[in-house]
Amino acid sequence: MTQASSSNLEGMIRPEELRKISEDKEMAELRQALERQKKLEAEQKDVHQAFMNQHVHPEAKARVTLAVRRAAERGEKEIQVMRFSSAFCTDQGRAINNFEPIWPETLTGFAKEAYETWDQHLRPLGYKLRAQILDYPDGMPGDVGMILYW
Repeated sequence: MTQASSSNLEGMIRPEELRKISEDKEMAELRQALERQKKLEAEQKDVHQAFMNQHVHPEAKARVTLAVRRAAERGEKEIQVMRFSSAFCTDQGRAINNFEPIWPETLTGFAKEAYETWDQHLRPLGYKLRAQILDYPDGMPGDVGMILYW
């Protein structure tokens, strides 16, 4: 290379500098992805904790009465009374997904309390309750719906 062409290349970025730029960008993206994952996990933990500590509202009887009356007036015979993650079941929703009669035993937290409330107060009146998997993200059971019907 001649002196003249060598001086034209002064200040040109070197390949190792380009590799460093690329590596720094990849590391920044990885850090952001990890932060998003941590935030998502913290949010999921908060939702689960809230679910475990939630209780049937004192006004539930009036709310359910109004909801079933409105549904019947529309000609419907069922309402979805609850939706929650299958991850909140002791078996991640397997018994519900397979229509096993022991599915109520897999409920935890608010779902368990809601089931017990139905069993004590609504079943004697003739209401029925079923649980079903509502969606399958990535082919796995997602949310559970609890449906009250008559």
